[in-house]
Amino acid sequence: MEDLEMSIEFVSGGGVALLYATRVFRNLQPENEDQKRGVEIVSNALKAPAYTIAVNAGADGALVLDKLLEQDDRNLGYDAAKVEYVDMVKAGIIDPVKVIQTALQDAASISALLTTTEAAVTDAQREENPLKKSNV
Repeated sequence: MEDLEMSIEFVSGGGVALLYATRVFRNLQPENEDQKRGVEIVSNALKAPAYTIAVNAGADGALVLDKLLEQDDRNLGYDAAKVEYVDMVKAGIIDPVKVIQTALQDAASISALLTTTEAAVTDAQREENPLKKSNV
């Protein structure tokens, strides 16, 4: 992993690097319902940053995600400031790999903690997860 960190310092920003990472789940065959649910949770979590940026810019988040996932350019993303699709790297919209790696490790650590906790207090669940509208 250290070699990867040294060779790649940044990835396309705006959440698109995480969004495109969900493509690995397309051919994944979970062995049971628990694994299937786990894949769904991780996939939705990886889509959340790009979705949230699009929604906060006034766009239809599910539509933006679908448009990005239906094409093959890993640098194409949604520039919320210009309200257009751009090459994120050329536009200077990038995320440091170390920040992404740390966020994912922290999220995994917290989820592992919650799975071993006997009780937790949370907010009431919303009616529907808006990320389920996106096709992946």
